[in-house]
Amino acid sequence: MPSHPPFDLTNRVLYRDGLVLVIDKPAGFAVHPGPGKYENLQASYAQLRFGLPRDPALAHRLDRETSGCLVLGRHAKALRKLGTLFKNNKIEKTYWAVVCGAPPNSQGTLSAPLIQQKVGGSFGYKMMVDDDGQEAITHYVVKQSDKNFSWVELKPITGRTHQLRAHMAHMGCPIVGDTRYGGAAHDAGMLLHARQVVLPLAATKPPIVVKAPLPEHMNHMFDQHQWGDESG
Repeated sequence: MPSHPPFDLTNRVLYRDGLVLVIDKPAGFAVHPGPGKYENLQASYAQLRFGLPRDPALAHRLDRETSGCLVLGRHAKALRKLGTLFKNNKIEKTYWAVVCGAPPNSQGTLSAPLIQQKVGGSFGYKMMVDDDGQEAITHYVVKQSDKNFSWVELKPITGRTHQLRAHMAHMGCPIVGDTRYGGAAHDAGMLLHARQVVLPLAATKPPIVVKAPLPEHMNHMFDQHQWGDESG
């Protein structure tokens, strides 16, 4: 299996300046090589130099199955700045998900600590709600819903591994396609999209707001349920 995607990453650039790049990550690609034999994006970061001598590097991570806004730093100074912002939860991230059923309320905040636990089968581990885990906080708003599925907007305040996936499962409405956390299998895979990122890079300037369009693999579900994607 090839180690890089069969497309030009430059066509997926959503934002670029001297410090950062934000690209529209496709679902199904890991952001770097890992223990699995999945295709990954790292081998193609050289496409994103845009005149600089070195490849950009990840400022954070998205799961292989997740699409949308992925932030890269263009050099060491940028990565240090972004690392501090992410560590201190200063970067606002907004995700869209299609979940099974619906959360108990139309909006709310879930504060449920998460800890990694080994599980049997091919998954290896899951993040589980546990009082001994790390603090994990997620705001959610149900955008539209029917009796079987809901379109939910999620804003993670903390950045724990699989936080949104574990929190949705804990509320009894796992993300569609997320079989690790009890979601119904779906031909299009997991329906989780990093819709927007807000980067406060300069104290004297407004934050940078970047949006990723709804991906094709989620469009079908939105069309089927006649949900507006609020692209504007």
